[in-house]
Amino acid sequence: MMTRKDLGFIAVIVGLFLAADLTGVISTESVVLLLVLVPSVILHEVSHGYVALICGDDTAKRAGRLTLNPLAHIDPIGSILLPALLIFAGLTPIGYAKPVPVDVSKLHSPRNQSVLVSLAGPLVNLTLSAIAGILLNFKLLHTGVSLNLAPGAETNVALTLWDGVLFYAGAINLLLGMFNLIPIPPLDGSAIIERILPAGALPGYFRLRMLMLPILIVLFLLFPQVIGDLFTPIINFWIRIFIP
Repeated sequence: MMTRKDLGFIAVIVGLFLAADLTGVISTESVVLLLVLVPSVILHEVSHGYVALICGDDTAKRAGRLTLNPLAHIDPIGSILLPALLIFAGLTPIGYAKPVPVDVSKLHSPRNQSVLVSLAGPLVNLTLSAIAGILLNFKLLHTGVSLNLAPGAETNVALTLWDGVLFYAGAINLLLGMFNLIPIPPLDGSAIIERILPAGALPGYFRLRMLMLPILIVLFLLFPQVIGDLFTPIINFWIRIFIP
């Protein structure tokens, strides 16, 4: 459970974002993006731990990581620095939480169930994206609002705050889900590689995996447009499905 200290810390962070919004340092859109991103990455990580628990590994539970308390999951680089840099660069923020600890050796079927544990996070994000899209579609149709959000199109209809939260919840979770399914270590999609590699090659692969995260972050910051070009068609597809 959250303590008064935890709630106070969260209140200070939210207050700083609101103050930044009011003073024009960052936009309301950026605040909404961050407020959507934080619970999205937390649910991503918690889902890894819960699936691991179901499969026999209680490491995350004993570490106190099966909680929605954001303080248990914040990674200084992935949860704060990376999203902030992307926002101030005028790009869609994406980030990650502190990885949930999993002891693969404790799983009932380590090689098979480790894939399930890894894919749980992206699947949760994709599910949340679909739910947000369905809710937004229902709300817009119910109110008789029609938006044309196709690339290059103009619309005089502004999204309400609630519409914006649903829209960005759908978009951010779609990005998180699809990005983490890329089969490059240490992303979750690399679990497929781990499953097909012979057991003797795994120690070397795990050493390589440890080195890939900082490399991936640097590449992401140096070439953000490549990520945008890669995922823009996916976001546009989501828009065509859910936005009337």
